[in-house]
Amino acid sequence: MTGGAKHPLPRPMARPAPPRPVRATVPRPPAGSGGPYDRTGPPLDMEKLLAARLHAVKVRPYLASALFALHVVEDRSVPTMAVDAHWRCYVSPGFVACTPVEELAGVWVHEVSHLLRDHHGRGERYAREHEEYGPGARLRRNIAADFEINDDIYGDGLPLPAGAVLPSLLRLSDGLLMEEYLRTASMSGLTGDLAWLDCGSGADGQDRPWELGPDGAHGLSRQQRDAVRFRVAEGIRGRPGDAPEGWRRWAEKAFHPPQPWRRLLGAAIRSAASAPGAGENHSYRRPSRRSASVPGVLLPSLRRMPPRVCVVIDTSGSVSDAELGSALLEVAAISRAVGGRRDLVSVISCDAAARVAVPLCRAENIELVGGGGTDLRSGFARALRSRPRPDVIVALTDGQTPWPSAQPPCRTVVGLFPRPASTVDEENPDYAPDTPPPWARVVTIP
Repeated sequence: MTGGAKHPLPRPMARPAPPRPVRATVPRPPAGSGGPYDRTGPPLDMEKLLAARLHAVKVRPYLASALFALHVVEDRSVPTMAVDAHWRCYVSPGFVACTPVEELAGVWVHEVSHLLRDHHGRGERYAREHEEYGPGARLRRNIAADFEINDDIYGDGLPLPAGAVLPSLLRLSDGLLMEEYLRTASMSGLTGDLAWLDCGSGADGQDRPWELGPDGAHGLSRQQRDAVRFRVAEGIRGRPGDAPEGWRRWAEKAFHPPQPWRRLLGAAIRSAASAPGAGENHSYRRPSRRSASVPGVLLPSLRRMPPRVCVVIDTSGSVSDAELGSALLEVAAISRAVGGRRDLVSVISCDAAARVAVPLCRAENIELVGGGGTDLRSGFARALRSRPRPDVIVALTDGQTPWPSAQPPCRTVVGLFPRPASTVDEENPDYAPDTPPPWARVVTIP
């Protein structure tokens, strides 16, 4: 500046622009990178995608069964990654190409969380109850579902993406359910910037044109989906310190508490222990009291054996897939009730005919075959032909079946799936199912 010139007045500070609503879990894919209906992007980098899944398994081991249950489908019409109700994961190649592995692992966990939390079924019910359909209502359900799961996904190996959709965007509390967010927030301030957000029908219950549907390849059945959820819930309950509070709450509520089979089978255990030949197994863990009468000789004691249990599961068409999932939970509880001795538990699938008795390995791996009519008499007959013969027969059924005319030569417990009193057979309105026989112990499976 020249001499005598005055210093210029300082410029007034610019007013900061109002904060814009941040974007969803992952950034919007740029044009030409495999975004919506982009047919010119790079091929899918499957190696990078699977490496991200392995990283997700490493940092969230309790979700491993669910992550490996997803089947990848390459689709360039998907904005980023999305899932359907049948556990298919639709992936945009361009999105994989431009996303770091650690963030991609977070997207794996994000998408599988939608499925484990049953956002598909819950979204369908919410839309039906409130008659909210269309693109706007679908997006609101997707955002609310993201609110439910994003508050406890990130950290500990999964970096929080810039612009993650969190409840704090609308000054809402963490830890609420999708339905609670839908009731308490309009989300109108977010839907404009998040119009591209699409996690698939697995997040909101509304089918997409690019999804393969229930008859497409590589989909999981309802029974298989329940088995995956059951396995994840059991893993979280077994090691509760490894999972966030939200996942621990989910694991406690994902399935109903099983029946107290230790108490229900208690009489059978006592009967089996006192029956002839029940104490034939000897053990040196606790010496016999008779050892005192024979100095210098250690005599083994007779060991009480838990009962052998054969579980007959009604797989007829009148039993829903959800009830079959509950049956698997009961089988696992029965295994624990006999001291974890899986060699003492076998399972028979039965509709109008009984299948082969299957030894128990893992409850969630049992294949339940059926879908026709119901006649548990064949299941009881098949159980009694097993060798060695069971000490207890447990029948899990809806009760729409004929029962054996004679009492089996072993104790019997019947677990009934509840049915409304108004249930009517359309072909025969006068039909009324027989009640379980008086010689069976009857409990209700909630």
